Amino acid sequence: MASTVRITSTANTLNSIENQTSDEDGQNLWSSILSEVSTRSRSKLPSGKNVLIMGETGAGKTTLIAKLQGVEEYMKGRGLEYLYFNVHDDDIDDHAMCNAWILDGDLYHKGLQKFAVCGENMADTMALLVVDMSRPWTVLDSLQKWASVLREHIDKLRVNPETLRDMEQRLVRQFQEYTEPGGDHSASPKRRNPVAGEAEEECVVLPLGENTLTHNLGVPVMVVCTKCDTFLSLEKEHDYREEHFDFIQSHIRHFCLQYGAALLYTSMKENKNLDLLYKYLVHRLYGFPFDMLAQVVDKDSVFIPSGWDNEKKVAILYENFQSLKREDKFEEVIVQPPVRKFVHEKELGAEDDQVFLLNLTVIFYKQYLPTLCVQVRRVTEMFCLFVFAVPLGGQTSEGVLANFFNSLLSKKTGEGGGANNTPRTVRKSGTAPHMEDLLTRTPSIVFISGSKPQ
Repeated sequence: MASTVRITSTANTLNSIENQTSDEDGQNLWSSILSEVSTRSRSKLPSGKNVLIMGETGAGKTTLIAKLQGVEEYMKGRGLEYLYFNVHDDDIDDHAMCNAWILDGDLYHKGLQKFAVCGENMADTMALLVVDMSRPWTVLDSLQKWASVLREHIDKLRVNPETLRDMEQRLVRQFQEYTEPGGDHSASPKRRNPVAGEAEEECVVLPLGENTLTHNLGVPVMVVCTKCDTFLSLEKEHDYREEHFDFIQSHIRHFCLQYGAALLYTSMKENKNLDLLYKYLVHRLYGFPFDMLAQVVDKDSVFIPSGWDNEKKVAILYENFQSLKREDKFEEVIVQPPVRKFVHEKELGAEDDQVFLLNLTVIFYKQYLPTLCVQVRRVTEMFCLFVFAVPLGGQTSEGVLANFFNSLLSKKTGEGGGANNTPRTVRKSGTAPHMEDLLTRTPSIVFISGSKPQ
């Protein structure tokens, strides 16, 4: 009996051991599956990344994002526009859409920022301040204005102070730990995939400069200067020289140091540096490695990543100054040219044909014919005559005029007059032609005022 019990007890023990082993295998299997799923989910591109684009009206904000999206034809909106651009990871064959929110250049719409950036997605947001380099006199004021608008919005979000402090410290570390890239300059960005257990290289952390990150917004900022292809026209039309462009760049770089911002000069007309802009955005938002060096040689294609610049590097620009000085005020050097007012020419109406011909006749007689103005009183009428002194009927001009005035003086003032003094008698005598006959024979007589003699 006892042996039976022992056998039964042994069997139960074996069954218990088998069940325990089976449970452990099941747990290990589920742990392995969950671990694999977790690893795959971590390897996928994150969603919900945002870019907030701000700047003046006409600076090219919508065109800039449309170029990144690959859209040639687009319709510009008002208020707050939404676009996106695709991000692809070749390593894991995954893609994501980066949200692009374009704020209208009218400050009336600044309150719409709340629909693009809120406390929950602030850590996943990057700000682009777009300025128009075809109007360089507006650049500095525009940067200050839109940076203040962004700061005001962030202050209203009431982010947890500890969270905001962590975001600010992250920007400081990113700026301090920046190192010159090297290696392959491939066109397609790939995300960094560190090997487990690989020791990270130690980097020397340098202290920030006196005027560096004094305006820390907690979000990465990038200044994008558009329409840099207009530099040639600025040289021709406004007499800009190399030192003027260096002067403008120095002030922009000082602004970028204050906000820890990157700087990029672009030209959408020439598709200049647009691919570089895309690479830097996915680098800062998605963690893709970035291997492009800073560019400061060509004045129209400058690129300065955040963390590369400092006061000493900016001071190199001052060495090219000839007529300008470092301490010169921006608004006194880069002056807005006077606005040329378009003057509308006075519209002239066409004269009546008869009036035109009459005026032309008067001008002709005044300019080309020697004239004599005679004022004659006959009864109660006054008239003026222009007489062209030419021989009439073989007589000299003096004789004609003498006979003409004699006939006027000898004419009676009474009604009808004498027979010997009638115009017919005068014409028959041939000594003094009547005025009508004189007008008929001499077309150079013009009545200026008065009435035709009877």
